[in-house]
Amino acid sequence: MTFTLHPALQEKAYICDLGLCMVLFEDNKDYPWIFLVPKKENVKSMLDLTLDERMELMSEMNTAEKAMARLFSPDQTNVAMIGNITPQLHVHIICRYKTDPAWPGTVWGLKGKPYKPEEKQAMIQKIRQALTGEK
Repeated sequence: MTFTLHPALQEKAYICDLGLCMVLFEDNKDYPWIFLVPKKENVKSMLDLTLDERMELMSEMNTAEKAMARLFSPDQTNVAMIGNITPQLHVHIICRYKTDPAWPGTVWGLKGKPYKPEEKQAMIQKIRQALTGEK
């Protein structure tokens, strides 16, 4: 099976693979933020998934959202699939805090502060471990 990430998603750091999805990291220190991307070619929306794949995506979203909530204790988790700019199905899972720069608005279009390289790697490892149990 061939699978190619959209160029905008290729810029994101890889965290791990789940059953259906690849998990990617958004380098934005203001919000702990990951993406789930189904590893299937030509998938723009959930309409392009079978019912079984949709159920798997929902299960992986549940696992990822719970892991992020456990790790980062946000005031709110935001889960979204938009795709207007990046036309490949990807699910945003974002931890939000009442003290974050965009609260209570959306984070779309805001430029955040990147992590220092060692902080970024530590965050990726922390999330990877929470999702897979891998050390």
